[in-house]
Amino acid sequence: MPGIGSMLEIGKKSLFANQAAIEVVGNNISNANTPGYSRQAVRLEDGNYINYAPGQLGTGVNAVEVIRYFDEFIEAQYLDKSSDQARWQTLYENLKNVEMVLNESSTDGVNSALAAFWADWQTLAANPEDTSARSALLGHAANLVSAVQSVQGDLQRLQDGADDVISAEVAEINKLLTGIAELNKQITVTEETGKNNANGLRDERTQLIRQLAEKMDINVIDNGLGNLTITTTAGHTLVDGPNAFRLAFEPPQTIANLQSGSTFNGAVAFNGESATEYTLKISDVSGSTIKYDVYIDGGKTLLAKDVTASEDGVLMPDGRGILKFKLGTGSVLQVGDTFQVLPNKSLFWYQTSSSKVNITPQVQSNGLDNERRLTGGTLAGYFQFRDASIGGYLEKLDAFAESLSWEVNRIHSQGTGLERFENVIGTFGVGDADSALGGAAGLVFGDKLAAGNLVISLYDTATGRIVESNPLDFDAAAGVQNFDPTRHMLEDVVAAVERTFTNSDGDLLISASSIDGHLQVTAADGYEFAFGSDSTGLLAALGINTFFEGANAGSLAINSTVRGNIAYINTGHVNGAGEMNEGDNTTAKAIAALQSASVPTRTQADGTTRQTLGEYYSTIVAKAGSDTQSAKFNYEYNEALATDLLSRQEAVSGVNLDEEMTNLIKFQHAYTAAAKLITTAESMLQVLLGLKQ
Repeated sequence: MPGIGSMLEIGKKSLFANQAAIEVVGNNISNANTPGYSRQAVRLEDGNYINYAPGQLGTGVNAVEVIRYFDEFIEAQYLDKSSDQARWQTLYENLKNVEMVLNESSTDGVNSALAAFWADWQTLAANPEDTSARSALLGHAANLVSAVQSVQGDLQRLQDGADDVISAEVAEINKLLTGIAELNKQITVTEETGKNNANGLRDERTQLIRQLAEKMDINVIDNGLGNLTITTTAGHTLVDGPNAFRLAFEPPQTIANLQSGSTFNGAVAFNGESATEYTLKISDVSGSTIKYDVYIDGGKTLLAKDVTASEDGVLMPDGRGILKFKLGTGSVLQVGDTFQVLPNKSLFWYQTSSSKVNITPQVQSNGLDNERRLTGGTLAGYFQFRDASIGGYLEKLDAFAESLSWEVNRIHSQGTGLERFENVIGTFGVGDADSALGGAAGLVFGDKLAAGNLVISLYDTATGRIVESNPLDFDAAAGVQNFDPTRHMLEDVVAAVERTFTNSDGDLLISASSIDGHLQVTAADGYEFAFGSDSTGLLAALGINTFFEGANAGSLAINSTVRGNIAYINTGHVNGAGEMNEGDNTTAKAIAALQSASVPTRTQADGTTRQTLGEYYSTIVAKAGSDTQSAKFNYEYNEALATDLLSRQEAVSGVNLDEEMTNLIKFQHAYTAAAKLITTAESMLQVLLGLKQ
């Protein structure tokens, strides 16, 4: 029944409610500048009503709960854009370092060294016997090699540095996942055991989730209380309530995905440097002969079909390394079995302690992300920098060095210098001596070999006169048999040299041998030899009579024979009569002409293109600049979106001091009025007590 007692109760409840409201306002004011703090407020409800004449009478106010102002919808959008911003910011900041490495504004860059190299060949063509011109050429060639290797080394160091940062990022992510899972547990305990909202814990969790979103793309599902689930956008669970899953950054490896009934206890090993993941899919099993298809882009893009597996190794179709496939005793494979070959350290999500999934961010050949992997955050930025960016530049730089080496060597190997050879050994070797040279493992220029023949001329050392000049005979059948790269092995080349230069008395005038897969050619005592025209490419492919050795940016060097004796810098050639004429500049002019010649250069990303070597290197520099500007644009675009979303969230959850001061005054007056109500009720009670007296 309403009365003075109910008035006192209404006043008391009002005092408590407004006191709580004032305390929350005070907490808002004190945390106005606290990062991650969300504005709070006391939710007030009117009490139960009593049916009474002249109508229902209220019983005051109830302070039901302290609520937290936070917009989950805006937060989800912010986390998405924050991940994108972090990815492109990371990529942009790292690509600026690449621009410094490839800076061609100075006079000592690769292009300037290449120009000096061509100019020296032009100078040498004008005076082939000039030793000072030969020495200058050797010096500028050394500068060119040094410049290429310097760029390669700097890019490699940037790539290795990315691995170190990724490792630290993964460790930090695992800590964040554990921290979020622990907060989930605390929030559940707090909110399930009472009517209290764990606002402070939720703010703390939000901060950790934002830090996680900066490092990787995530999807947050709030199931109520502390039952929060976090997955990658591809669906890999990172946190599920109180349980956290882990990521691992592991060394290069091969992962077998076998069908039911298949067994494998062998080994698949990759030897080389590649930023590309390969997927091998078994296409044919015929006894001990295994064939597989090679894919990239996570198994989407076919690179090569029906490659025969070999324990000795097979050069990968993109030329980036050798793959050795050892089946192992008792292994049983079926068509459809797959192997993931990961040449670099990769990122894995562990579903259980023994079950893992490769989630390494991957930019595919078409420029799009592999949606089954990570696609956002600093992790995606660092992986894109390491693999797609640096990996792409290194592939192009290797292609440049390979084309430079091959084009110069192809001409130089058919020329002559100021001296002839008594002995020479090739700089390029064969990994599998029993394979045809056109597909032999380890022979980097094996794919450039062609059917045809080459000429070797023999001279008397004492008189300098030609003894004989013959094309090599690659078969004992009647007549001179040509070289066939799909059939002839290194031993066939050895046999061809000795068959051709054994005289009628059975004396071996020029001998040949295979030393660790390298061809060695030696003249008998009293004789010398020189090389002539070569339509096969054998001399250049095997590194015989070449100017350069090495087939990529890291291994490019001047041939040790040339470096040790400038007389072996070839400027002339052996003519049809087997003569080496003084003043002949045929070879020097041909090499100098390479400066303006369009030559083929092949990479996996661009296929085969044709332009001058100088133009091709300039495309590498231009590509780095274009990538940097693209990353900058994407970074600034996503930064603007993320900043706008954060501002919208701050408009909801941020503390406005003017608003809080207004609330403080409002609740202060309400508190004063409630106190007045109590004193009024007390006065009324005193009046009633006075009537009794």
